[in-house]
Order: sequence, then structure tokens, then C-alpha cells
Amino acid sequence: MDLHHIPVRQVRGVSAAKAEELAALGIRSVADLLDYFPFRYEDYRLRDLTEVKDGDKITVQGTIYGEPLVRMYGRTKSRLTCMVMVDRFLITAIMFNRHFLKDKLVVGKEIVLTGKWDQRRLHLTVTETEFPGQGASKTDTVQPVYSLTGAIAQNWLRKIMTQALTQFGALVEEVLPRELVAKHDLLPRKQAVATIHRPANVAEGQRARKRLVYEELFLFQLKLQAYRAVTRQRAEGVAHPLDEQAVRGFLASLPFALTESQRRVIGEIMHDLKQPYGMNRLLQGDVGAGKTIVAAAALVAVVKAGSQGALMVPTEILAEQHKRSLEALFAPLGIEVALLTGGLTERKRRDVLAGLQMGLIDVVVGTHALIQEDVVYRKLGLVVTDEQHRFGVNQRSILRRKGLHPDVLTMTATPIPRTLAITAFGDMDVSTLRELPKGRLPIKTYAVSHNLLTRVLGFIDREVKAGRQAYVICPLIEESEKLDVQNAIDVHAQLTQEFPALRVGLLHGRLKAEEKDDIMRRFSAGDLQVLVSTTVIEVGVDVPNATLMVVYDADRFGLSQLHQLRGRVGRGEHQSYCVLLADPKSEVGKERLRVMAETNDGFEIARRDLELRGPGDFFGTKQSGMPEFRLADMIADFETLEEARDDAAALVARADFWTAAEHAALRSFLQREGILGNEQLD
Repeated sequence: MDLHHIPVRQVRGVSAAKAEELAALGIRSVADLLDYFPFRYEDYRLRDLTEVKDGDKITVQGTIYGEPLVRMYGRTKSRLTCMVMVDRFLITAIMFNRHFLKDKLVVGKEIVLTGKWDQRRLHLTVTETEFPGQGASKTDTVQPVYSLTGAIAQNWLRKIMTQALTQFGALVEEVLPRELVAKHDLLPRKQAVATIHRPANVAEGQRARKRLVYEELFLFQLKLQAYRAVTRQRAEGVAHPLDEQAVRGFLASLPFALTESQRRVIGEIMHDLKQPYGMNRLLQGDVGAGKTIVAAAALVAVVKAGSQGALMVPTEILAEQHKRSLEALFAPLGIEVALLTGGLTERKRRDVLAGLQMGLIDVVVGTHALIQEDVVYRKLGLVVTDEQHRFGVNQRSILRRKGLHPDVLTMTATPIPRTLAITAFGDMDVSTLRELPKGRLPIKTYAVSHNLLTRVLGFIDREVKAGRQAYVICPLIEESEKLDVQNAIDVHAQLTQEFPALRVGLLHGRLKAEEKDDIMRRFSAGDLQVLVSTTVIEVGVDVPNATLMVVYDADRFGLSQLHQLRGRVGRGEHQSYCVLLADPKSEVGKERLRVMAETNDGFEIARRDLELRGPGDFFGTKQSGMPEFRLADMIADFETLEEARDDAAALVARADFWTAAEHAALRSFLQREGILGNEQLD
């Protein structure tokens, strides 16, 4: 019996109301419940006070030694203290807001206390109490702790999980091939699931976690490797009849020379476009490495081969800018470029949709509006996506249902260590632009304290008087009571007052699309000399005359985000500067500023950012399509991730994978995930 098909209501103790609350956590079936793993454990094993450290959370058992004392603060707040003899130590137990326990704390009575230990004063700040022999006890157990919201309590979920294991634990099926379980010395799945929820000790819980982390990473990699194999076997792509002479002519017409990296990557893309299976390539390169020109060459190749191209970006500002730049590049070739975003009028949108359907539009630039249900292409051959819109399996499935099998090129300006990129993006080929275009001067970066603001303002004034332009970036739009950080509206007012002769603009995410467009157009044209902005300016905006980037409260930003912001300057012939205003309190904040001042190398910055922030923030999980693993950590479990990738690739490459009975559970998983249809591959 498949646990995915058994509703969680079948577990005794789960009412209709509780089933709804569980559904809010994504738990609808018994399989969902048993796969809802704890993220840590509370260790209630009794500890010896001679072996614990100051600040440890501990559980001890002792005898009440003195009468309890209660001090009230107002009507409800209280502090209860009581002396307890634990082995040969007389300790003070402190309990906040538990005055109702006073009558139970009888001298000579045994008690179990859990709390934070103060070694110097022999104080225990108590969070939980138990009296031995009175009902169910946590003493000397390891209790799972789950991530919960709403009305569901830890103790209730622990009880329900135990009940689910009692009723359905025997039905948990193995999904991993026997040889992989043996190869990595893993617990069988049935035992691992039971153990992770009810470990006898922390070491047992860790062994169960090891098995389930490997399984999670293996299934993730299996999806990527199987999708790649299925796509290639079905040859779901277009072998474009490329006019390579037209592409060479386009590249020769550019007013600058391509770097060696750009030429190599364009060659890799052209090779892909000629194949009968769909291209799925990740193009990574540092800020300013020239990814847009590579994408433009790919779009020219596809259009000249008789298909249409689409460029999908995260914001309307960026879409409008790309539309203008592609129009200028493609005008001599007669390639028709259109814009499709949520901000279009209904009439303009209808015109664009009709142009796409009839094939009158060759290249369309837009946001996620490009793959909505009512968008119909005559012959879509290539989708280029920005890093924040990684084109995942689900988006490719949308286009496949429309009968389209376009090639996909994903661009990222967040350089990723190559081994991690190949592992994380296992369904993609990876191309890297290493060099910056010739003539680019390195950006000089300075980290300065806020008390030097007057000198920074003088620097802005000098750059503008020299004919240049400046960005000033703030973390927030308006004043916040929660964070003592500069905000864009106040800074704009301050600069307008400080520099009455300068034209200072303000840009933030709450402005209407046409207002943003007008401000960016005026800044690009040089009409505005200083632009105060939130991070809407972060990705892709290109104003070659801007030479100064000032970032207020720079320690509030991640390293990769600071690097992206810095990349908005240094795009012209003049020396550019980045000034990071900050008074960091934390070591992480100080380290970010040190790294930014030391290096312009995006790959080194990415490596340090990964160490400082971890993969979730680094990849921007919600935007990029990176999975949010239940248990696995991309950094801590990196070696397991590599093993899982190699194992998944080897398994998918075997002919018997698609037919052998032993792998039926894995094929069912791939069907549930939408990688395989109900048919089996030949």
C-alpha cells in the first residue's frame, strides 16, 4: 500500500481540524507526515554536573532542599527560586512565571529539572520540570524538535508521529537500490524513518539522518539526471539549421572585440543549437563579463534559423532596458523585438500576443508573463533566462504542454565554484566567462565609517563636477522603527538639500512602472546626476557614465549582493569607485567589508559568501529554483551530494534502470515528480 495515497486523517488522534492544520505544513498523506523530519533534538538524558560546561542546556535529577521563594512583578510576572541537591552539589533552580509550582516543591521530594546551566553561580534557569513517577516522562530520552507554525504543538506532533509509526511504520518502502545501501553502509529506510523520529540517543539520530540526507540528495540528483536522459532520448528539441555566416557578421559588426571566453562559450552554444535534443546550459560569469552579448549571439542564430527567441528577466525595469539594447543591436539585421510585461496596457498586450502567434515578432523580452497560459508562439526556439528566474523542470513542462521544446540558456552573475555548479545544476551544461572585456579598469573599493560621511559627500560632488554620475544605495524605502538604517526617502531629501545645484533622482520598488522607467531613462540620458535607490538597481542596469557607487549600511547586504551593486559602475572608460558606508557590529559584517575591499574577483567573493551565508541565501532559494532540502545542507553535506550525483548518473546510464523491477519505486518517484509520463522508456 502506497503511503502517499493514505490521508493523514487515517492516523488515530488526527481530527478533521488537525488535518487542516497539518495541511498548512504541507502534510496531507501519511507519507508526508513520516517524511516531516525533525531539524534537531532536545537531549533530556540526565547529566553529571562535573561533566557539563557553562551555558549548556542540561537535565538533572535531585532532591528539593529548601523552601521555595516567590517574588511577584506585577500581577502575572514572577521569579521562583528553590535550592536543590543534585549529587553533592547544592544548586539554585530559578523558574520565571511559574509561581503556581510553589506548593508542589516540597522539601525532600525528587524533581527533574531541564534548563540553562550557570557554572560560576551554580544556578539553573529552568525551562521544564518533571516529578518522577507522575505520568509520561521525557527524562533520559532524546526528543525530536520539528519546525512548526500555527496551533500544532511539539508534544502533540511527537505523539501523532509515534502513532503513525505504530500504525503504518511497517509499510515504509525502500527506495534506494540495495547496492547503494550496502556501498554507503546506510540504514534501511524503514529503520531510518523510525529512528529519526524516535532515536534512543543523539548518535542514533545522526545515523538515521545520514541515510535520509543521502536519499534526499540522491533523489534530487536522480531527477536532474533522469530529466536530462529522458529529454535527450526523446530528442525533444530542434536541430536548428544555423546560418553561421550571419552570426559571424553580427559579431564582427560589434564596436568592440570579444574576449576569448566569449568566443569559446558562443561556440559551445552554437554546437548545442545544432543538436536534436534541447540545450539546457548555465552561463555563469562575473559582473560585466559580457553575458548579454553571448545571449544576443544565440538569439541571432535562432532567429536566422527561422525560430523565435525569448529573454526572461526578473523586473520590468530590466526588461525595458534589455528591450532597448537588443533593438539597437538587432536593428541592422531586421530582427523585430517586443516587450511583454504585466505593466502593458490591455491593447498593447493583445498586439504583442498576436505578433508572437503570427511570427511577426522575432524576439520578445519580458518577465514571467512570457510563459503564461494565453501566450502562444508561432515557433519558439530559444529561452534565455536571468539568474533569478532559473528555468526549472516545471517551466519547461509548461512549454512542452504547449507543444514547444525550446533550447534554454540560463545566465547567472553569481559565480559558483565549478564543482558546486555542476552538482547543484546537474541537469545543465555549465559555461563560464572568466575574463572581463579589454579596457575595463578594476573598481577601487573603500569601506568607511559613517562618521566620514562628509568626505563621502564631497567625493560625490567632485565626481559629478567632473561630468560623471553616482548611485547612492539604501537598504530601506522609508524609516523603520525596527532597523536603524538609512532609507532612500530620507537620503534623497538630505542630498537634495546638500547639493541644491545637482539633479538628484529617487528610485524604489513602490513607484509605478512608468515612474521607474522615466527615472531610469533620465539617469541613463545624464539628465539626473545622482540616483538614490534601493536594490531595485542591483541587476543588469547599465549606465557607462556612472563611476561612483555609495552603499549606506553596507554590512546589511550579503557579499554577492554588494558585488552585484558594485558591478553597476566600472562599465565605461573612466576609473570607477565603490564606497561602502558601515559600522558593522558583527564579525560577519566586518568580514564582508574586508573581502569587498580586497578583491574584485566574483568567484572568490562567491566562495567567501558561500562560507559566510550558507547555500540557501547564496542561491536565493525561492527565486533560483534551488531546492529547499528537508535535511540536507549544500555545504555541510557537499561530499554526500557529490557521491549522490555520481551514483544517480551511473544508475540512469544503465539500460536496466528503465525496466528492472528493483527500480520500480524510483520510477514511480520520477512519475510523481513529472519527469516520466506513465509510459516507460524503451
